[in-house]
Amino acid sequence: MKTQKIELYSKFERFWHWTQGGLVILLGITGFEIHNSFKLFGFETSVRLHSAASWAFLILIAMAIFWLFVTGQYKNFIPTTENLKAQINYYLSGIFKHAAHPTKKTKLSKLNPLQRIVYLALIILVFPVQLISGFLYMFQHYPNKPIEMAGLQTVATIHVIGAFLLVVFLIVHLYLITTGSTPLTNLKAMITGFEKMEEDEELIKNQV
Repeated sequence: MKTQKIELYSKFERFWHWTQGGLVILLGITGFEIHNSFKLFGFETSVRLHSAASWAFLILIAMAIFWLFVTGQYKNFIPTTENLKAQINYYLSGIFKHAAHPTKKTKLSKLNPLQRIVYLALIILVFPVQLISGFLYMFQHYPNKPIEMAGLQTVATIHVIGAFLLVVFLIVHLYLITTGSTPLTNLKAMITGFEKMEEDEELIKNQV
């Protein structure tokens, strides 16, 4: 079947992806340093960087939500059971046998069924919990000396658990980047915005 190169990811989408990735990494590094896991920037600098990155992340999320609904791209994150079992089997065994991917990408259907579930969980659960628990802890704990607050330890624990979940997601995400038609296909698509797709009626219809 013939292929054509289409713009799968818009400029804002790529800006959102790379900025969000950079902020998540910065938040992770500074957050674990605040947690005394290692030393890199120094405690006070890490607190300032972590706080600034948190505000930047909140603004970015607000911009992304606005963009998702204005462009209709929110449809990419609506969960579906179609091809869900096939996608699970693909990741468990098919991918190692060079089987065909069970899900086709289009401009309004860029995520496979498992990605939809995971990304939606990040958007409506993990990110909000991280932001809320982080700001609660920040306003009650920094930059002043530590003060007592009922439940503060619980808030901190929830925030750390969320941080570990994001680390796991990042590792899996980096691995899945290499599972395209070539190890760099998915990475190039998110840099240039373009990806080679199978040329069929369904694809063409979704690009109009």
